[in-house]
Amino acid sequence: MPRGGQRSASRRSDISDIDADQQMAETELAKLQRQYRIMEGDRNAYNIESQDLIRRQLAEISQLEAEKKELNKDLFLSESQTNQSRDNNNIDRLSELCSIRDDYNQTIAEEKEHQQEIQRKIRETEREIRGQHRQMGGVHASAQHTQKTQKAIRVKENRLHQANEKFNSMLTQNAKFREEIDSLRVERTRFENIRKKLEKELGDLRQEIGEVIDQSTQAYDARDEAQAKMILLKEKADKDCAQHQQEMKELQRIIDHDRKLREFMTVKSKEREEDELLVALRQKREAEEGEKLRRERQEDSIEAYEAAFQRIAEITKESDLNKLVRKFIEVEDRNFALFNFVNEQNNEIEIQQDQITEIQDEINEFQRQGSAMEEQRVAILKSLEEKQTQAAKDADGHDSKLKSVNKILDQLKAGVESLFSKTNCDRSTINDMLGSAAGVTDETIMQYLGLIEQRTNELLAVSMYVDSKGAKEKEDVKVPSMLGKGPIPPPQQLMFMAPSTGDDYDSDQGSDLSDEETRPLTQSELKSRIMKGVLKKEAAASKKGFQYDLSVPSKDLKQKQAMPEKKRGGKR
Repeated sequence: MPRGGQRSASRRSDISDIDADQQMAETELAKLQRQYRIMEGDRNAYNIESQDLIRRQLAEISQLEAEKKELNKDLFLSESQTNQSRDNNNIDRLSELCSIRDDYNQTIAEEKEHQQEIQRKIRETEREIRGQHRQMGGVHASAQHTQKTQKAIRVKENRLHQANEKFNSMLTQNAKFREEIDSLRVERTRFENIRKKLEKELGDLRQEIGEVIDQSTQAYDARDEAQAKMILLKEKADKDCAQHQQEMKELQRIIDHDRKLREFMTVKSKEREEDELLVALRQKREAEEGEKLRRERQEDSIEAYEAAFQRIAEITKESDLNKLVRKFIEVEDRNFALFNFVNEQNNEIEIQQDQITEIQDEINEFQRQGSAMEEQRVAILKSLEEKQTQAAKDADGHDSKLKSVNKILDQLKAGVESLFSKTNCDRSTINDMLGSAAGVTDETIMQYLGLIEQRTNELLAVSMYVDSKGAKEKEDVKVPSMLGKGPIPPPQQLMFMAPSTGDDYDSDQGSDLSDEETRPLTQSELKSRIMKGVLKKEAAASKKGFQYDLSVPSKDLKQKQAMPEKKRGGKR
């Protein structure tokens, strides 16, 4: 191998070794950098973890210090003079309560002894009554009085039964009226709710119709805008196509001209190559023939070269060789530039064709969306019209039902007004209670019915009281001695009273209408209320005994302490 080849091979091997070493060094550097980043991340993680641990320890220390302060404060408070005095007060209070309990126990024992004494006196009195009864000599007078009393009781019970029948019929009628009023109120409330619901649905439908109309308007505007944009794009595409075709024609003309020029230059170059070959052959032949005389005839060879150059100059009509070469290079460069320009124009044509295709697809998509939105708008309008028609039908039906219910309520109010007038109820009371004289309305019908029931109860109570008072005056003439057995006491009359309207005459009752006052009352409750009203109006009844009030409030300590003293005073 030549020496120059060995040097080049050794130089390449040295370069390859240097590249390998450099690559290994870069690999090692990347590895060290990666390890450094890992160690840096571990260091940051350790710092974060240690800071978190220190923060938790500091928080725990502060919490323990706060607990220590709280415990010291509790210890100080427990050992304070105030708490000790409070404990002493509690001890004194407990002692006082224990003494009060002992007083109560003593009072209970005394009351038990007092009750035993009363029971002993009752037994002695009963024994004396039995002795007096034996001294009367018979029980015929008592039997006759008992028969008369039973007859009077039967008469009163018959009258009471008739009055109860009338009263029960009126209560039944009032209950029916109340049920009808309640049902009509419920139906009216239900109709009002349905009407409000339908009005809300109608408002929602109108709002939805407005939104759909707005959406359709926006869709129409968008479609018009898209169509205008499509027309502009189409016009622009047509202009671009026309301009492109014009440019293509111009370029095609330039290309044809260049092609013809290239063909002409090719033909000329071929002729020039043939001439050069002839010159070369001639020169070769001349060289072979005059090889021996070449050195002697160098001037003749220079003349031959000059003759060849003259031939080329005649063909190309250019005497300067450098200018001829430069002109040939310029022509080649221009041809290459024209070739690149043609390729760029072809690429632009393809891009324009793709854009035209995309625009056409967008136009088709806009048209499809416009038709779909039109169909959707028509369907929504049709659905809204159907809903509106159905809502109008429902509203008409509910209006007719509401009219019938209002008609029934008007008839019921007229009946209540008539009954109110027939029972001679006081209108000033209802006017004062309601604050106006508007008559029977939907809101005041229950108050009118309550006054009618109250007036009925008053009439029945007065009638029963007059009858019972007359019977009592007749019985007082023939009352036997208290020491005898006497007649059987007449049973208490059964009286009924309708529920109160909340406008009671008793001062200790509230004016608010509660659930207990709206329910039907029992016989005992009716009896107690009637007797209470009659006794209050007549103001002639007296108290018939003393009742102990055993429901002493647990909160009133003074009354508890004073109660044993009162009982001791009563015993003495």
